[in-house]
Amino acid sequence: MAASPSSLSLRNSSPLSLSWKTNTHFSPLSRSTVSLPSRRPNPIFIVFSMDAKPTVLVAEKLGEAGLDLLKGFANVDCSYNLSPEELCTKISLCDALIVRSGTKVSREVFESSGGRLKVVGRAGVGIDNVDLAAATEHGCLVVNAPTANTVAAAEHGIALLTAMARNVAQADASIKAGKWQRNKYVGVSLVGKTLAIMGFGKVGTEVARRAKGLGMHVIAHDPYAPADRARAIGVELVSFDEALATADFISLHMPLTPSTSKILNDENFAKMKKGVRIVNVARGGVIDEDALVKALDAGIVAQAALDVFTVEPPPKDSRLVQHENVTVTPHLGASTMEAQEGVAIEIAEAVVGALKGELAATAVNAPMVPAEVLTELKPYVVLAEKLGRLAVQLVAGGSGVKSVKVTYASARAPDDLDTRLLRAMITKGIIEPISSVFVNLVNADFTAKQRGIRISEERILLDGSPESPLEFIQVQIANVESKFASAISDSGEIKVEGRVKDGVPHLTKVGSFEVDVSLEGSIILCRQVDQPGMIGTVGSILGEENVNVSFMSVGRIAPRKQAVMAIGVDEQPSKESLKRIGEVPAVEEFVYLKL
Repeated sequence: MAASPSSLSLRNSSPLSLSWKTNTHFSPLSRSTVSLPSRRPNPIFIVFSMDAKPTVLVAEKLGEAGLDLLKGFANVDCSYNLSPEELCTKISLCDALIVRSGTKVSREVFESSGGRLKVVGRAGVGIDNVDLAAATEHGCLVVNAPTANTVAAAEHGIALLTAMARNVAQADASIKAGKWQRNKYVGVSLVGKTLAIMGFGKVGTEVARRAKGLGMHVIAHDPYAPADRARAIGVELVSFDEALATADFISLHMPLTPSTSKILNDENFAKMKKGVRIVNVARGGVIDEDALVKALDAGIVAQAALDVFTVEPPPKDSRLVQHENVTVTPHLGASTMEAQEGVAIEIAEAVVGALKGELAATAVNAPMVPAEVLTELKPYVVLAEKLGRLAVQLVAGGSGVKSVKVTYASARAPDDLDTRLLRAMITKGIIEPISSVFVNLVNADFTAKQRGIRISEERILLDGSPESPLEFIQVQIANVESKFASAISDSGEIKVEGRVKDGVPHLTKVGSFEVDVSLEGSIILCRQVDQPGMIGTVGSILGEENVNVSFMSVGRIAPRKQAVMAIGVDEQPSKESLKRIGEVPAVEEFVYLKL
């Protein structure tokens, strides 16, 4: 249930009696004006003198432009097709390693490096073949090349779209088999047809521009894409269900996250217009492949064109690959000469920069933090990320997150509390659930700036002992609508607040309502009429499905008035159970939030 801030008239029943210490705003790439503590993170890079060149091992083919850039700074060893054992033997002599998708950079590789390996560069976007945890433990930075493939992927999406519409692959195979079947391969026109782009990021935007040039009507679904950016190129942002119901063609450009895994399933295929055509150049896992085969056989989906699969390469006897109405390519989205050169240059620049001691904007893991600092901040780091995840899930689709304010309440002086890591984790919590980007201390500000998100920070100075670094963290998102109207504060922003209690992060405020629920598992928030029996009613619904309730808390304005119930659950309730909760007469709205 979305509601605008102006529709609310909630009041804060327990105002804070705190004084403002500072009101410092941070643009995403600006340097913090807060003094840093004396305990600084240990550097994870080394800076080489002119007479001691670093050595870079290039383990898979890289474009010449990238190699030339590397050779201007380092000794370059191009050794392709290394076995795992050979890689482990060589790595102790190398300061950096560049791979594509075929080389596994395992924990054994980092252990074999003996601490010399400082940078791993992945020439491409995905880093599934690199053990990030082991890299971080061994003080090794991992960088990738996320932007050079954008145009190539968009062009391939359009190529599949047009080839599918005109049966190019099938007709080609037919003629080569000695047949002439003009009547069988009558296609469909693109002009005037509706294309729904699911995921309006860089690639989706480029596909939209090209589809508009083909005379198509383009709509898009992306809960967090700014509406003004879509309007600028003549694209209408719509809901997920509207996109499915109205599209003649659907092009997938969303990342593979827990919320998008198998998002095209039996239930959602049933919502589509009969005869829809689907293109996927994103990630194979966003489609339930068995469900797609059934939809093709039933005629719900007329055709599909796929460049990616859940398992790559797919099995030779795959019913989906062999289906006569499916066009397939072997993950060629980034396979153009220009894209390969662009990737080579992008990854070479990132690796050279890291070896010089610069912070790489495309880093996908964080630098090492001194153990004593990390130990103290660890529960607050977890709290910060989870508050970010909660806040962004409360944003109604289409709003577009632009302005985030983070408030820290602490008895410590500003120069004794470095909030960079906390701010990075809040950014991580806001961005990662709806993106394939990995966010950390190195790239958080850059990533926020890329998405047009402005992060500002405020401090509240408390009286008392500074033994604990923070009393609470508050996250506010301004100028958005909310799925849960009660999350809107009196000042009109989505607001969540949390504290650490006995080492465990807790949610302590939603909007103007005080609650107290452990941030473990997931959370159900209900706004209800405050009356007897509500806890038992909702608890019984969950209990019947064997969903374990870990915490339950009720915050209210006044007895018998409105209240918000926060329920921590260990398992995800079924849609039927959530529907039953929503149908309880006293429940005015509710939302399920995954942590």
